[in-house]
Amino acid sequence: MTVRFGLLGAGRIGKVHAKAVSGNPDATLVAVADAFPSAAEAIAAQYGCAVRTIDEIEAAGDVDAVVICTPTDTHADLIERFCRAGKAVFCEKPIDLDVERVRACMKVVKETNGKLMVGFNRRFDPHFMAVRAAIDAGRIGDVEMVTITSRDPGAPPVDYIKRSGGIFRDMTIHDFDMARFLLGEEPVAVTATAAVLVDKAIGAAGDYDSVSVILQTASGRQAIISNSRRATYGYDQRIEVHGSKGMVAAENQRPVSIEVATGDGYTRPPLHDFFMTRYTEAYANEIAGFIASLEKGAPLAPSGADGLAALVIADAALASVKEKRQVAIG
Repeated sequence: MTVRFGLLGAGRIGKVHAKAVSGNPDATLVAVADAFPSAAEAIAAQYGCAVRTIDEIEAAGDVDAVVICTPTDTHADLIERFCRAGKAVFCEKPIDLDVERVRACMKVVKETNGKLMVGFNRRFDPHFMAVRAAIDAGRIGDVEMVTITSRDPGAPPVDYIKRSGGIFRDMTIHDFDMARFLLGEEPVAVTATAAVLVDKAIGAAGDYDSVSVILQTASGRQAIISNSRRATYGYDQRIEVHGSKGMVAAENQRPVSIEVATGDGYTRPPLHDFFMTRYTEAYANEIAGFIASLEKGAPLAPSGADGLAALVIADAALASVKEKRQVAIG
């Protein structure tokens, strides 16, 4: 079975998914749509697909599934449209920035028996998958504490910050999903602190650039998350899971994993410079997982419910910052 894809959105993340789809032997990139014709034409020229409008892709008989990489405020509407059109949907996170809009969208997905997967790509990173596999195999016993470090090399433009939904819904939401993925239990409470330490313009836009979060489950398991919009040494992505019998950790990755020792000491190459290179395998793996689930008729994961759960945690974390207290999730 070959899944025939339409790509909605030809920006930065659209290019990443175009590469992942085109590189999969069980997929064909049939068409791309974008509000900027030159962006769509560039992808079409690179991968040999057609440039079409969203309406044309929606009506197309030669498109089985779509990858939604358009601006966030269009995601829920597009999910509903393409579920009603009978096409499988892979949508970049988030479904929407408003919890109630996400719930309404999930209702349409259910009513149409739609197929929806949300793009929390880090679940598909080989290193993080190996951490989960070690947990599932019982190698560290019962999970007790999860520690997630996630720091970007630099802050995005303030114009992006203003429409991003804020650091908890835009950046930390990946870590909320990863915490759920590794804890084995749903968080029921969150305590969060936030500050503006990187760029005062981010604070003037009503957001934060440095946050710390503690999630707690009903049994007392904890996840501790550290986020910053600035890491001068590269894209910092680390995970550690402590259990009753031991610990498993995923270290930072580098484009080249070598170490040089001289009379001046030990040196290693720099880290990856951002998510496009750090998570190349993860993006390929998640598209492969999407296709495999469609072929088997298996449930898609991360699901719309996973996207909703992470957004609910994000809203609770923001409330915790503003109210200066622990907040119940849900």
